[in-house]
Amino acid sequence: MTTRRNFIKKAGLGGVGLTVAGSAMNMSAQSYRRIIGANERLRVGIAGLGRRLGAYYDPIARNESNVELAYLCDVMESQRIKALQNFKEVIDYTPKLENDIRKVIDNPDVDILINATPDHWHTPGSIMAIKAGKHVYVEKPSSHNMEENEMLVKAADKYKRVVQMGNQQRSSTHTIEIINEIHNGIIGRPYKAVAFYTNSRGEVPVQQKAPVPAGLDWELWQGPAPRREYTSETWDYNWHWYGWNYGTAETGNNATHELDIARWALQVDFPNYARTEAAKRHFLEDGWEMYDTMEATFNFPEEKVIQWDGKSRNGYDTYGGGRGTIIYGSNGTVFIDREKYVLTDRSGNVVRERNSASNEAGTALGGGGDMSTTHMMNFFDAVRGKEKLNAPIDDANVSMAMVHYANIASRIGKGFEIDENTGRMYNRDAMKFWGREYANGWKPEV
Repeated sequence: MTTRRNFIKKAGLGGVGLTVAGSAMNMSAQSYRRIIGANERLRVGIAGLGRRLGAYYDPIARNESNVELAYLCDVMESQRIKALQNFKEVIDYTPKLENDIRKVIDNPDVDILINATPDHWHTPGSIMAIKAGKHVYVEKPSSHNMEENEMLVKAADKYKRVVQMGNQQRSSTHTIEIINEIHNGIIGRPYKAVAFYTNSRGEVPVQQKAPVPAGLDWELWQGPAPRREYTSETWDYNWHWYGWNYGTAETGNNATHELDIARWALQVDFPNYARTEAAKRHFLEDGWEMYDTMEATFNFPEEKVIQWDGKSRNGYDTYGGGRGTIIYGSNGTVFIDREKYVLTDRSGNVVRERNSASNEAGTALGGGGDMSTTHMMNFFDAVRGKEKLNAPIDDANVSMAMVHYANIASRIGKGFEIDENTGRMYNRDAMKFWGREYANGWKPEV
């Protein structure tokens, strides 16, 4: 992790595309795509066809992306069928449907894996793909724990693959603009950021033993996680709240984005101290097994601080939006969310406001929008050596560390000191949660 800023380097994959004269206008879109820039066309496999799928239609379908969707992969048959039907609306060819992510990874013709599986699959699946020579776009959270956090960065470095996390606001034009201005002193010295997420998620069912749903490969869904019998509601979205074998709670699910913006604005790396107050506050008898309310504080060198206010099931609008980040400086303040930024002076007077007209999803389930499209196209161009990644995994996983510190502090019930250079925790109880238990033979190796 100490060399995280130095290693994402990748030579271009191909030379100059072929040119076509005269007849191009008479060709079908599929024929045109296979000729123009054929030696730079990237073959993509998507693993995990759930709620993030909507983020991929536009960037994959665009001619300028010059990619071919080779695989749609999911352990649930109905997800594969639905994804194919949806993609047929935007592409004029048929990708292969696959149940097993390992078969996608083993195909030498696949250049890129988009890893949108559940959290417990993110690092193991990504490392398998990297070792097989694939470049990886991995959705947040890119890791399940601190050990995986380091392993994924190490794998990208060792195998020289391009790896980007799906923290798509890093590719937001209005966010880039105001963050650059913060770095250039627009609010003086930035010293504090408050990141927040507010939602009114409802009651979730208590888990009950149940037959495995038709079409679900439960064995492969569990993958790296310890084995257990199937319980109702698990394979779909509620795995987020059903224990630590699969999910990373709301902090991994959503704080990942806003903590990343906060750290970016303050230009900090690892904190030197982390503490939380977290508990389950709502529907006390339902099946939600983790905290649903958290306040976390991270201290950094030079007296900088980031705070997280996460309310999963209380929709009170504290900050004027469902999610966002507030950056305080010695001479002013900036409010940033996915739609806008608001710059105010030290007295609280609005100096400037920019609305981005973004259509990126906020707190609603599902995903997609212009930020996701731009972020993925940045990734495609970085694989070709044409652009720098907006969210390289070495930097993104520093933000991910804050997620893991918050979760660990909530689990042990106390804060702890951290080595700001290496990210290691100076607490024996905390270090017990550095990694996790895996099913036999499933622990990633770099």
